[in-house]
Amino acid sequence: MQKEKDNWYASWFNTPYYHQLYKDRGHREAALFMNTLTNYLKLQKNDTILDLACGRGRHSKYLYKQGFDVTGVDLSKESINDAKQYEQPKLHFEVHDMCLPYPKQFDAVFNLFTSFGYFESEIDNLRTIKSIKAELKTTGYGVIDFLNVELAIKKLVPSEEKKVGDIDFHIEKYVEDGYIVKDIRFNDKGKDYFYTERVKALTLEDFKAYFKEAKVELKHIFGDYQLNDFDRNTSERLILIFN
Repeated sequence: MQKEKDNWYASWFNTPYYHQLYKDRGHREAALFMNTLTNYLKLQKNDTILDLACGRGRHSKYLYKQGFDVTGVDLSKESINDAKQYEQPKLHFEVHDMCLPYPKQFDAVFNLFTSFGYFESEIDNLRTIKSIKAELKTTGYGVIDFLNVELAIKKLVPSEEKKVGDIDFHIEKYVEDGYIVKDIRFNDKGKDYFYTERVKALTLEDFKAYFKEAKVELKHIFGDYQLNDFDRNTSERLILIFN
């Protein structure tokens, strides 16, 4: 059985199985969120946006179609290679480690759909916040769209099975050492696979500590994709807007 745990995101995100498992993610919900967010931030046509940890670029492609100048970056070479087929003069994709500042400044930097908190080292979370700060123009805004870990842990389903195509994914979820962990087992063509997703169970207070250290000012806190107020007991998301 193959198991990938160390730097799990570098290996798991590069597999076709990751995209197969999550292929049903809501494009309509993502589009509505992008509309709501860009309107709230008063972004104008041709403003520049960095989509940080963009995957195959579903948010990037939509933002480009809305008239923005978009750069999508991700650590996954497989995802970026897929996204590059959609490149345009104002839609670019590159392999990039979000711990490091991208060598350009933007009107907005978006880190969406819980694409934060993967690192084993605490310092890498702080480095990422500092990098976002460096990537923003003076009047720019950073956005982190994270899960509300307190509610997520309360609603955690310990075990489930999901059939996608010809593959039965067996999924176990639990909390371990301050991480929400998802173990994913499946068999394809007679070979067993085992991947682990690990996301740091970061609370609002944790982010506030990062922001203070990085000299980042937290402007607004929202709890869902309609940008309603955050409630730690009921909100599905923790959406942070800062500069």
